[in-house]
Amino acid sequence: MKKISWVTHEDYDIPLPENHKFTASKFSDLYNELKISDFHHRANIQSPQKASVEEVSICHDLDYVLKIKNGTLSDKEIRRLGFKWSETLSNRSFLAVNGTLLTCKEAIKNGIANHLAGGTHHSHRDFGSGYCVFNDLAYASLHLIRTHQVKKILIFDTDVHQGDGTASILKSNDKIFTCSIHCKNNFPFRKSISDMDVELDNNTEDDEYLEILNQTLNSCLKNFNPELVIFDTGVDIHKNDKLGNLQITTEGLLKRELTVLEFFKNKSIPIATVIGGGYSDDKFELAKRHSLIFKATSMIFN
Repeated sequence: MKKISWVTHEDYDIPLPENHKFTASKFSDLYNELKISDFHHRANIQSPQKASVEEVSICHDLDYVLKIKNGTLSDKEIRRLGFKWSETLSNRSFLAVNGTLLTCKEAIKNGIANHLAGGTHHSHRDFGSGYCVFNDLAYASLHLIRTHQVKKILIFDTDVHQGDGTASILKSNDKIFTCSIHCKNNFPFRKSISDMDVELDNNTEDDEYLEILNQTLNSCLKNFNPELVIFDTGVDIHKNDKLGNLQITTEGLLKRELTVLEFFKNKSIPIATVIGGGYSDDKFELAKRHSLIFKATSMIFN
């Protein structure tokens, strides 16, 4: 069996106050969960280097990038972001965008690669929002297009929340197609316009969700012919998620991952996965949910 690239970094965790909605240790929790999996032996572990201020400015205003680097966000900007600034938060933000870029490069080479972070789709060009500092999806896509590594990219976002920042940053780019399948009555309450938005009602269950998923996959490829897919696998669609509003079971979540991976593998389109959102008071349960995309990858790419 071939190795599968997993991209992570020991500095991904975020220092946060106790009882914060975001799980501060979710990235190391996921890695620890994966270490005891029966497919860990297939992993080719890789770590990114920090992006520079100039590199991140490919998708963000320089003034905003410098505020993250230097810790000069206003109180209003901190509230909108949802995180207090720290040196650790700044450092991991410059690492994580390159983590997704590295994952994409590995996927282009090998057909598949998984990032143990990423999916920070609420970050806009000039501000952070919803626990998203820099937009790794836009960053990686723009870098790959501008360096001619691929000509067309599909961002397939299945996080329960709309990828508003991604849609906004990439709205005028016809080489990157943004698709977001999300809960209609959920954050952000002021939506952006993606190339394709699929809105779900509260309490959507497995069967309906998977039918919509299949329809959306086919619709995307009728409209666009990508050379790479970046798949945001947010697990906040799960019925036990604190911020979700949907009723997707663990079985339904795994089926989503398998369906998307198999769909693009059958069309020989490389896939880079990022973990997206997930919120739980039980950090071990959350890590198990996030591990499902890695399990699905090992099943489809055997």
